[in-house]
Amino acid sequence: MASSSMAVSLSLSNSPFCPRRTPPPRRSVHLAPLSSMAASLKLSSSHCISSFGLAVLPRKLSSISSSPSGSSRTRSLTIVSAKGYKMKTHKASAKRFRVTGTGKIVRRRAGKQHLLYKKNNKRKLRLSKMVGFF
Repeated sequence: MASSSMAVSLSLSNSPFCPRRTPPPRRSVHLAPLSSMAASLKLSSSHCISSFGLAVLPRKLSSISSSPSGSSRTRSLTIVSAKGYKMKTHKASAKRFRVTGTGKIVRRRAGKQHLLYKKNNKRKLRLSKMVGFF
């Protein structure tokens, strides 16, 4: 029975699910008494599973724990260009866009400035309304 459990432990340690570390750990393997079945489960297969979990988990936890601390600060948003507008100066962008009291960026609909005498009143009113930008 001890030889069969030793063969199982050797075959599991060479399996692809058990990653092999470059420096082999110096640990001694003690065989448990043959009468207990729970002790036979504590072979190299469980060691490989636990070492695999320890090798993967710290990297994931460190990446998760480092991201919320950086995102807790508020960042300012700068609009460089949007939907074909060339905002060359601050005054030009101030003419095209307005920021409401709630912080929403709005712009006037296209076509308000051109050929107003050809448009009827209903269309002029529709074009003069502000449109949400983002």
